[in-house]
Amino acid sequence: MKTAMRILCCCVLFMAFAAGGSPAFAASAGKIDESVTAALQRLYAESPTAKMLGEKAKGILVFPGIIKGGLIIGGQYGQGALRKKGKTAAYYSTAAASYGLQAGGQKFGYALFFMDDNSLKYLEESSGWEIGTGPSVVVVDKGVAKSMGTTASREGVFAFIFGQKGLMAGIGIQGSKITRITPDTK
Repeated sequence: MKTAMRILCCCVLFMAFAAGGSPAFAASAGKIDESVTAALQRLYAESPTAKMLGEKAKGILVFPGIIKGGLIIGGQYGQGALRKKGKTAAYYSTAAASYGLQAGGQKFGYALFFMDDNSLKYLEESSGWEIGTGPSVVVVDKGVAKSMGTTASREGVFAFIFGQKGLMAGIGIQGSKITRITPDTK
């Protein structure tokens, strides 16, 4: 098991450097905030539904640059911020591991729109939330976004995946562990 974890860590670190930057877990609060702001602006420009949900959401958790890599054993990692009323309320990391037929690497982002107080409270009070447990999450793709009405956005959590780059089949957020962090203040 220790060997598998080492391979996983090496894959994630390799993908972080290959994506053109330092490892994702070295980010400062300021860099995370800048990335989150830019990601939300891009998402809103591409998806009117995301913008509509953003205006009504109790909170939006944005992970702008998740690095995913794998060769049989895979993993992904990224950092983001929870925004409430346009201001950062807390910082979080997301991580996942997988095993199976896979090879490659990619970078992507996702945003979670918390539409009701109970869903947001679950995130804020849990010591770590694994997507797939707790509040239900609806992944919104382009087809669903076009047909979504304003009444469909009253409760639950809606997820938008964006900015996919790289060579790896499939993106999933199911099983991702979200944990509150304290980033560098530099």
